[in-house]
Amino acid sequence: MTPKGVPVVLVAALVVALAAVAGETEVYLSPEEAPRVVFPKADSIERKDVPSTVALRERMQELIGREKPSIWEPFYITYVAHRGSELLGYAVICEEIGKHRPITFIVAASPDGRVRDVAVMIYRESRGREVKYPGFTKQFRGKNLADPIAHRRDIRNITGATLSARSLSRGVRKALALLQVVYPGSD
Repeated sequence: MTPKGVPVVLVAALVVALAAVAGETEVYLSPEEAPRVVFPKADSIERKDVPSTVALRERMQELIGREKPSIWEPFYITYVAHRGSELLGYAVICEEIGKHRPITFIVAASPDGRVRDVAVMIYRESRGREVKYPGFTKQFRGKNLADPIAHRRDIRNITGATLSARSLSRGVRKALALLQVVYPGSD
């Protein structure tokens, strides 16, 4: 049954469109799985949720530089990873807008603030999924906030995934800035 006055064809088109959008979302990692992927040798990983305050965002923006993130999350899920008494590093789950929808990813950094790994957790766009592959994500390894971490500067583009590549580059800078503010030793 359709709402009064709405043609059946319009309702059918809307259902097809919503199904297509829902079908574009691909979940690769859950928040429980993601830290284990970026810290496979950790024997303990502690989660800490960090509220996104105005002061935090202002400090992060100072560290990020000129380009602004497309999203300021209401809070950040961070992790501290250890192997025995050795601190392996920190990680944070972030989002950045691709073309229209958020890309959710985790960034792991060593105690000195260099990227250890990046993994795409949820991809919601119809194009650009290639950014989830290690061939793309491994180019972030070893970078810190002193590096440009910029699409077409020190991060190569992927044909058909330009906006996703730009988003992940921007998001990795945001993640490193957050980790440096929340875990001051990570710079």
